[in-house]
Amino acid sequence: MRRINLLDTETSNKIAAGEVVERPASVVKELLENSIDSKAKNIAIEILEGGQKSIKIIDDGHGIHPDDIEKAFMPHATSKISSIDDIYSIDTMGFRGEALPSIASVSNTVLRSRVEDIDFGREISISGGVVNSIQDAGCNVGTIIEVNDLFFNVPARQKFLKTTSREGSYISDIVDRLALANPDIAFKFSNNNKKGLNTYGTGKLIDVIRSVYGKSISENITSFEKHTDIASIHGYVGNSEISRGSRNNQSIFVNKRYIKNKLITAAVENAFKSFLTINKFPFFIVFLDIFPEFIDVNVHPTKSEIKFSDDRQIFKLTFDAVHEALRNSLKDTFNIPYGELPNIDIEKSDNELSKTEIEKEPIKTENIQLPIDLNTFSENTYRSEKIGNNIGYDSIFYEKRDDQIQYNLNNDSKKSLPNSIEIAGTSEVKVEDILREQQKEVPNTQIREANIAKFPPFNVIGQFHSTYILAQWLDTLYLIDQHAAHEKILFEKYKKSIIEHNIMSQVLITPIVIELTRDEYGIYIENSETFINTGFNIEIFGDNTISIREVPFILGKPNVRDLFIDILNNLKNMGSGETWEVKYNTIAKLACKAAIKANDNLSNVEMKSLIEDLRFIDDPFTCPHGRPTIIKFTLTELEKKFKRIQ
Repeated sequence: MRRINLLDTETSNKIAAGEVVERPASVVKELLENSIDSKAKNIAIEILEGGQKSIKIIDDGHGIHPDDIEKAFMPHATSKISSIDDIYSIDTMGFRGEALPSIASVSNTVLRSRVEDIDFGREISISGGVVNSIQDAGCNVGTIIEVNDLFFNVPARQKFLKTTSREGSYISDIVDRLALANPDIAFKFSNNNKKGLNTYGTGKLIDVIRSVYGKSISENITSFEKHTDIASIHGYVGNSEISRGSRNNQSIFVNKRYIKNKLITAAVENAFKSFLTINKFPFFIVFLDIFPEFIDVNVHPTKSEIKFSDDRQIFKLTFDAVHEALRNSLKDTFNIPYGELPNIDIEKSDNELSKTEIEKEPIKTENIQLPIDLNTFSENTYRSEKIGNNIGYDSIFYEKRDDQIQYNLNNDSKKSLPNSIEIAGTSEVKVEDILREQQKEVPNTQIREANIAKFPPFNVIGQFHSTYILAQWLDTLYLIDQHAAHEKILFEKYKKSIIEHNIMSQVLITPIVIELTRDEYGIYIENSETFINTGFNIEIFGDNTISIREVPFILGKPNVRDLFIDILNNLKNMGSGETWEVKYNTIAKLACKAAIKANDNLSNVEMKSLIEDLRFIDDPFTCPHGRPTIIKFTLTELEKKFKRIQ
């Protein structure tokens, strides 16, 4: 029988470090919050190699009393609270007393600090949780802490870290968020001795937004503000011009604490979509100030989640504030009378509110019914079942050339061929003419299997609603989504050209210059080779600015700026551990925006050509996003609809 043991301090600190110190960005967050709590007005952050080699933070706060230097690194030692009752009225960033001992247990840490009343400071050096030395030191009022060789004694944790550039971007992101929450503090951030964020502590949030996100975003945002008896909310929401395909540019602060909260996110997005129904996520920065007794911040060690005593009231406050701001903004922009704008009623039951959608459900493809019965296939070829037709599709191999279909016929199948056949999109063609032309093009023809049609050549009937192609084969009616079908054709063509390193690029008449945030720029640098391999020619054009000179030819005439930002957002969400194939697939999906759109009128020839191209791709039955490209209605199903049969 195993006996119960008390863990020693070193072991318990390392276990606690696993909760508090997930990566270098966690260290920076905890140390910056300590600096903010010390009432610092100037904070400098310096990192090397994504924070894994060195993290240094300098502030001009109150400092730590010399007698408390060693206490600061003891578990659950804190100056923020003194009893359990204080937890319910917390107005500081930290309070648990776990950060410093956890950090010191997995790194080589040196801290120097001085208070204003004493002429000299105090320095402590700790390695792996063991105190090396404590001595007097000369320093300015405030605190300097250096965290070197993070996770040097926990190699397993090092293996799970991302690349240095990705870890650096995580740190940059958390510095940006804390700078937004504290516009009255001047932040200076450098990564590998390269200047990053620089704010000036003017107290104006719009100045920090411009420093963090750039000029274009700061000029496309609308302020909002609303107050109740227990809470106040204010911030900015962006217009459709700066909406993105991910939620990376969304920030929520409750009592200046950066958090992630689905309730507030849903409230802002619902208010935004009531005016601008675009399939992107809005930019927003939300500040909620609420009495501490109405929230619980002691939910998670990282303090990134909180609970509200009244979720419904917070949702309504947020929704109303953003909704009214957007309403007034549109009224001023388009000179529309106030009463003519939509008025959204958000009075829902508690049950409805709990079901507010935050994350869109991914499209499920496992239950999609394929429009072609796969049981009729013979080695990936469609066999005709039509009575009287002596041509089996397993005897004819199709080789797709740029603008024509060639039929390769084996000797056994020649005996059963009729005198002529009808090729989709062409008039009647003599079989001997096909063979003769084939012999001319390929002397000493060797019969070989090429691309195989995945379904038979449909007979095009017409177009419905300028969106769906109606086609017939035997006794079955098929509806083809022209956009989804063309999108899949372009996707597979582009993906194949990436794999074969055979991408055609087009030179832009005017290069597209894009100013990126530091986070976006870091993602680009990390994936620069991926962009080269997918047909982009991009040059560095100054600090955090790039110039796009060439794009893949298959894109047609895309909005290069939006496409590039969408690709960056998707690459960021994937992380650095994904394979090249996954990244290429993602870029190929986004690159198919040149596909035929819904409501595009197509001629009969264009519809036949589209279906013919679709027949020969690897997987014609679903689009790159998993939606079906073809659905079918059998004659039996239609006759049942018309009550001709039971």
